[in-house]
Amino acid sequence: MLSQTQRGLGLLRAALVWTLLSLGGADVSNTCRTRRCLADMLVNRKLITQPQHDNCSEYIFVPSIEYQTIKVDTKNLRLGCRLRATIEWIDYDLYWDISVYPYNEVILPVSKVWTPDIFVTNGISASTQNSFRDLIVFSNGTLRHRVVMAAEVNCEFNLFNYPFAEDQCPVAIETWSTRGCGTTMEIGHLEVFDGSHGDWETLGAYLHSESREQYYISVVLKIRQQNPFITLMLPSILLILADMVSFALPLGCGERNSFKVTLVLSFTMFLLILNDHLPGDSECGPVIKNHFCVCLVLLVVSMLVSMVLTRVAKDGGLIFCCFARGTKPASKQRRASEEVKADISVIQLGDSEENEMHRKLTDFLDASKAKEAERDRNEAFADMLDKAFFWLYFILGTLYFCAMITVMVKYECKVNHLDFF
Repeated sequence: MLSQTQRGLGLLRAALVWTLLSLGGADVSNTCRTRRCLADMLVNRKLITQPQHDNCSEYIFVPSIEYQTIKVDTKNLRLGCRLRATIEWIDYDLYWDISVYPYNEVILPVSKVWTPDIFVTNGISASTQNSFRDLIVFSNGTLRHRVVMAAEVNCEFNLFNYPFAEDQCPVAIETWSTRGCGTTMEIGHLEVFDGSHGDWETLGAYLHSESREQYYISVVLKIRQQNPFITLMLPSILLILADMVSFALPLGCGERNSFKVTLVLSFTMFLLILNDHLPGDSECGPVIKNHFCVCLVLLVVSMLVSMVLTRVAKDGGLIFCCFARGTKPASKQRRASEEVKADISVIQLGDSEENEMHRKLTDFLDASKAKEAERDRNEAFADMLDKAFFWLYFILGTLYFCAMITVMVKYECKVNHLDFF
């Protein structure tokens, strides 16, 4: 509350003013003594300028401030809040003698007296409105007023751990002040109301002071993990799991490659849809964006490896840009097959021709068996590589997800929120 010394000086000064008015010929005995007449008398003084003291400074006391979080814009890194403040100050020229006007308080219009300015320093957009059109004036010159401040604060949220983020955001409160003249402010206590909004929860708000002119409210915010985890982390985990299970499909058929291409396209569309919902970049940018990039790389690499192994299973060569290992041109194979078919179509043959035909038939059967054996070797080799890549993919993918979730939960990134002071 206001100091007793200031109150005593104010009462003494007000008594002197009242005595001078009385000596000047003001007949107070015949004036109206109702509360409305008292209000009219105070309004007629036209005290719409700041009270002028010897030290050219006005002391403002704020008994309480009510804080409320309105919204948290994760994309643009902004905090919307609402503040309701009770303000008290003394204007000794609004003193009246209770022996003449037997009332301890009276109501005056806000527009007829001077009111102090309180605003949000780091607010991108802020507005201050009077809670009521009137305020209360006490007989000793003390005024009590209530204001509502709505502000949108630019806050560098620490989103590195998103969706497990928790951080503090300052809301700076300041009154007009210059060296020598102006106002000084003292704030009593802070109350927090309605702390849950969307994905964010207000864990608390704490009042700190830099000086008699600057205060800031440190708002502790924590994101609710359930909704972001379900909409962001869980789909990426399930897509990687589906890609791992797709190794159960046969390597030789085209269903596996088609399925993997579908997974890559689905994840790409998933990222495009969530682009507007992902948190914005800050000094500690969200690591979940890097996580999505790694998931996309894993899906693409798995798709390419599956395509290469399909070619290995067919031709047995890893260098597929030219000729595969152990293969003949298709034209030569087709001509050899036609010769065998033409020779087989002969019905009556001589002994020499019969031996020649038997030799060609034997060579054809041996070539077919060799080709089938080579295909079996190629498929076995491709299957061995496929199993090796699957286990490598499974182990690295599991370790990656465990490490990523651990980093999201445990790692702390420091942000200087008070750089505006």
